[in-house]
Amino acid sequence: MAELDEIDHALLRLLRQDARRTFSEMAEKVGLSVAAVKRRVDRMRDLGVITGFTTQIDYSKLGWAIEAFTELRYAGSAPVSEIIRTATVAPEVQAIYTTAGDPDALVSIRARDMRHLQQVIDTLRRAGNVTGTKTLMIMDVWTRSDADPATPVRPTPPRPSTPGRASSPPPPQTRGPALP
Repeated sequence: MAELDEIDHALLRLLRQDARRTFSEMAEKVGLSVAAVKRRVDRMRDLGVITGFTTQIDYSKLGWAIEAFTELRYAGSAPVSEIIRTATVAPEVQAIYTTAGDPDALVSIRARDMRHLQQVIDTLRRAGNVTGTKTLMIMDVWTRSDADPATPVRPTPPRPSTPGRASSPPPPQTRGPALP
């Protein structure tokens, strides 16, 4: 496991918000030199913490208005290789998540319209030993660029208690701003 400090986590949050930020911008925000920020980002890349810099695309503007997750269920115990082989028969599949329990896999799909989505699901049903599917339509997507589940949570010190009175519990710990 990579050991990161609070500044490393701050740099990760900044890059999640905008991967095109310059080292100079990030240095100003975290209070380090440009060279120190570059060394830290390079180290996180070398450690495999940062695996790439991506572009967010609005697929609806390209004619792919439908996004859905389809659960796949298989007869018996399907090896991961079979699940991947099944899901990759359709180029509309964006990602495949194998799961523990039911369902066996969750497949992220993009389609032009409802009819196209149905065709993709039918293709998945015919591929491999799929015994059942359930599709969930994505209505809207909200992501947090400031959330960092790896950021260490500082324990809140206990409050001193008044003699004869029970001490109140410390306030709940949070990792970031409260959700709206």
